[in-house]
Amino acid sequence: MPIDFSDHDPSWPAEAARRMAELRPLFPIVEHVGSTAVPGLAAKPVIDLMVSTPDLAAVLADESALTALGYVREETGMRDRLFYGRDTDGVRTHHLHVIPAENWDTRNERLLRDHLLAHPEAAAEYGELKRGLAATESDGLAYTKGKTALIQRLVDREREARGLPPSDVWED
Repeated sequence: MPIDFSDHDPSWPAEAARRMAELRPLFPIVEHVGSTAVPGLAAKPVIDLMVSTPDLAAVLADESALTALGYVREETGMRDRLFYGRDTDGVRTHHLHVIPAENWDTRNERLLRDHLLAHPEAAAEYGELKRGLAATESDGLAYTKGKTALIQRLVDREREARGLPPSDVWED
């Protein structure tokens, strides 16, 4: 099955804002990350949200509020995060990344978003790579891995600009 990919949809920020408002009573710090957070950037039409929590175990202990909002936890193997998907009519529409407050400021997803917002030429390069991968890959993992080298370069630039040490963007 081909990768679902589209030009930037101007409704994405408003949809993210609605979902962030739903999550704020649970997580006061919530942001829109990922390609749908970058105006003009083509993307898979899935809204990525990231929230900060002081205690991942407490979130795991009571997921009822997230479940009530339609989020279902998925095991991804990624370190230091909980991951939830939200589907509408059987189609994935949202990802929710729950991460520890202690590393909020250094999360690569946030740094990549900020870099793409500040550097339109990087956003254009990233968009072209993604468009090419979406046209040639049918496997989501292959699509994601195909972006890794460029994401690493962009995140490295942003981390260096902020005086942060390098960090591997591929989390196993």
